[in-house]
Amino acid sequence: MKALTDQNPDGDYVLSADHRPLSALYARNARAVIERGFRVIKSQNWVILISGFFEPVFYLLSLGIGLGGLVGSVAGPGGAPISYAAYIAPALLAVSAMNGAIYDSTWNIFFKMHFGKLYQSMLYTSLGPFDIAVGEIFMALFRGFLYALGFTGVMGLMGLITTPWALLLVPTSVMVAFGFASFGMAITSYMKTFQQMDIITFVMLPMFLFSATFYPLSVYPEPVQWVIQALPLWHGVELMRQISIGVFSAATWIHLTYYVVMILIGLAFTTRRLRALFLR
Repeated sequence: MKALTDQNPDGDYVLSADHRPLSALYARNARAVIERGFRVIKSQNWVILISGFFEPVFYLLSLGIGLGGLVGSVAGPGGAPISYAAYIAPALLAVSAMNGAIYDSTWNIFFKMHFGKLYQSMLYTSLGPFDIAVGEIFMALFRGFLYALGFTGVMGLMGLITTPWALLLVPTSVMVAFGFASFGMAITSYMKTFQQMDIITFVMLPMFLFSATFYPLSVYPEPVQWVIQALPLWHGVELMRQISIGVFSAATWIHLTYYVVMILIGLAFTTRRLRALFLR
């Protein structure tokens, strides 16, 4: 258990055990990790932070406008015809949230864990592994939030937002980022070399291309469709599309539940990995 500092009747400070629930894992001070993250962004990381925003915007401009001129209208959620740009824009928003969260929770964590030895130093203080997990995941969510906010603004300027429901795209993007970030940190804890980190890119790229991002799920053979529907990005893409035009169904709750379960499992997974690595 983490120690707490109390005062005895003589006015002297003494150490006492912390008997609060989960005190060995959580010191309730994730704010310290978050404050450090913002200081780092302010001093050196803001250019990298902003650069990741442009990739989905370039995809939207090149494919949504360029290829969209050849494709014309496509069937959106509910069967209503929408422009190709309006079809891929919410999907690219989900991809943007995923990419921002994955970068912060994988490569960023990899360097802190294996080169900066940051987490070992943090756990020598009163911080617990859950504090670190929450703090680092929050920073990944902040990155995803900035990307979502900027990309939604681009969608608005292009006239791709036609319903007030689209205001929910930003918080939904944060939820998508949360799902990926909660797993990213735990998975990175198994990586020891740069070559192993390439596995993450190897998994993310096909997920980006085949999660119905640029064309409907129906173009795939049925066995492939089942595989795609198990991928987390597909649920994010479908959820974003439904919100972008304000058409909802029973599947909406399935997508939401998928991410809630993913977040809870990811948080538990990450906390357990940090404890196993650094609190032996």
